[in-house]
Amino acid sequence: MPLSAVDPDSVGGYQLLDRLGSGGMGVVYLARSASGRQVAVKVVHAQFAQNEEFRTRFRQEVAAVRRVSGAFTASVVDADPDAGLPWMATLYVPAPTLSDRVDKQGPLPAAEVLRLARGLVEALGDIHRVDVVHRDLKPANVLMAPDGPRVIDFGISRAVDHESLTFTGHIMGTPPFMSPEALSRPREVTTASDIFSLGALLVYAATGHGPFDAESPYLTMYQVVHEPPALDRVAPPLRGIVERCLDKDPSGRPDLGELARMLGELSEEDLSADDDASRPVSGPSSGSGWLRPLRGRSSLALMAAVTVVGLGAGALVLTDVTGTGKPADDRPSAMPSSAGAGRPSPVREAALPAGWRPWELALSGANGEPDAFADCRSDGLAVYCNGDGFHAARIDAASGRVDWRVPSSEPGSSGDVDARAGRVLLRGPAESDGSQREDLIVLDAKTGKRLWTRRAAFTGRVAFFGRAVLSSDGLENGSLVGRDAATGAELWSTPWPGDGLICESLVFDDAPYAACSGTPQEETAFLRLDPKSGTAEEITHVKGLTHAVGLDGSDLLILVWAAEDGPVERVRSLLRVDVRTGVRRTLNLPARPVGAPTLAEGRLFFVQDTGRVTAIDTTTGEQLWSEDTTVDLLGPPIASGREGAVYLSSYSGRLVALDLRTGRKRWQTPAMGTSAFGSSEGTSPMRTGGSLVTMANGSLRSLDPLHPNTSN
Repeated sequence: MPLSAVDPDSVGGYQLLDRLGSGGMGVVYLARSASGRQVAVKVVHAQFAQNEEFRTRFRQEVAAVRRVSGAFTASVVDADPDAGLPWMATLYVPAPTLSDRVDKQGPLPAAEVLRLARGLVEALGDIHRVDVVHRDLKPANVLMAPDGPRVIDFGISRAVDHESLTFTGHIMGTPPFMSPEALSRPREVTTASDIFSLGALLVYAATGHGPFDAESPYLTMYQVVHEPPALDRVAPPLRGIVERCLDKDPSGRPDLGELARMLGELSEEDLSADDDASRPVSGPSSGSGWLRPLRGRSSLALMAAVTVVGLGAGALVLTDVTGTGKPADDRPSAMPSSAGAGRPSPVREAALPAGWRPWELALSGANGEPDAFADCRSDGLAVYCNGDGFHAARIDAASGRVDWRVPSSEPGSSGDVDARAGRVLLRGPAESDGSQREDLIVLDAKTGKRLWTRRAAFTGRVAFFGRAVLSSDGLENGSLVGRDAATGAELWSTPWPGDGLICESLVFDDAPYAACSGTPQEETAFLRLDPKSGTAEEITHVKGLTHAVGLDGSDLLILVWAAEDGPVERVRSLLRVDVRTGVRRTLNLPARPVGAPTLAEGRLFFVQDTGRVTAIDTTTGEQLWSEDTTVDLLGPPIASGREGAVYLSSYSGRLVALDLRTGRKRWQTPAMGTSAFGSSEGTSPMRTGGSLVTMANGSLRSLDPLHPNTSN
């Protein structure tokens, strides 16, 4: 949120940029140092600054927290407990809190909860090692960074606890995540209290609810001290560990070493197998249903018991009674149906190939050196590829078996690959004499036998349409050519329309098109070709930098970039042109998306090299979502409406699944290793029935998108 009129311009030499939040202890600002480094500066409220005893405790705490360092904590970089308003600066981590993540996307998958638990155990180890107890470990104090969680706010909270307990009798904390001893015997709090808070936090991450949630913070406190936790929705392999963390007796809880060992014995696959059964059927706040009923006690008796427990050491001061960083009455009414729990199981796009098992394939050449896949296409239940050392190969989608391979003695790999109707199309390596002539080759898909070859210089892609092959032959004054797919015989040849033009052949919805550019007016003409005669009909012409992405119904979709930007910069508008009538409709794109565009499932997806994926509604031009996958160099996506997912593969072979409706990341696979054949860009995943095949580093891998952990 922006700075207000009462906020200072700087604190301790750090220029304040924005307000990150505020609470009972103070205000947190985003700030920048003189060197440009971003930090989070926490400034204590004036009522604490006036108490010299607090300053003494805060000073001692700053000295201790300075010693805390680790991969999963936000380190303190500067502080001044003697300032008019004491402040502390920590490393700024641009990431949502766990509470924000669960509020927006629902509970975490069980495997992610395991990774979170391991990171938090390491963070607590760093904190406890220097004799600091966090005392306020809760979802609002855990940042979900892409490379692991970060624990924050363990400095000021402890200083306040010391001051309150010693001088005013106030207990500071967050009831759903406080330990029984923190509520009833605050002077006895040890590092075991943080273990209890960790257990409660993991239940929240896994289910969207705390293990002791009730109608009020006072009833919650009673349940923390007297009632067993609600763990029925926690995945069984993790449930036993969490239950031990939530032992009412601090001596019964595991220490961090034992906890790390128990978590290390679990595998993500174990948890994923139980994930669907253990997830809650509603979101974190679907009305009163998220509150657990109290067991067999009257409300009046319970309130009296809470008074004894909570106020025995003095007045109870509550900070953020939900522990999520949001007031209790500010919870969403329901979790989005596509996020986490309660999401209906997706319908499989198609059946898995008969006898399918996960597989990975790397080819060995005749001389023992590896042959690397360079380009692949799927057709039915087979994958067809070319690569270094071979013209083409057919791979069985069920087993990864190589059915046939056509070797090549020529250096380099072939060009485009296309496959359909029992035939495989590819382009041989270009000649080295500068003519750029190359072979257009069609093979029999069952045997790999060559059916025909034609040699020419081709512009743009070559692809099947109907029972023919479309190409743009020539480098200048060329022609758009249709050839019989079975024999290679020329069916028609249509000259490029005008001197100086260059035409690129396009195939959309199994029909031939072309885009011709190079006029003095910098216009691109989009042509529709008659499949039988090749007669060209202009659909429309557009000035500026454009790109046709495909058909949506009878409309050709053309992207137009802003004049001041380049082809990799922002797209200004989407032009919809009816190919039958030529009627045009221009949609402005307010989001000005960036990245390589792909049309799939009626949506436009823009994929940036950084890993950000943006979805645009093709009927309105509005942005549907934009998600940072944290996986860079992704290739073109494919989408499945039945599975409700978008799939992308990176240059390293990481396969990422995003929710089609929200963009939320569902899962991602490990990389496929490294090799000398590694590409600098990702390729599009391939559908083979119900399975997916990805290519990277010269290898292929097949998995089941509905059970990716089992596949890997």
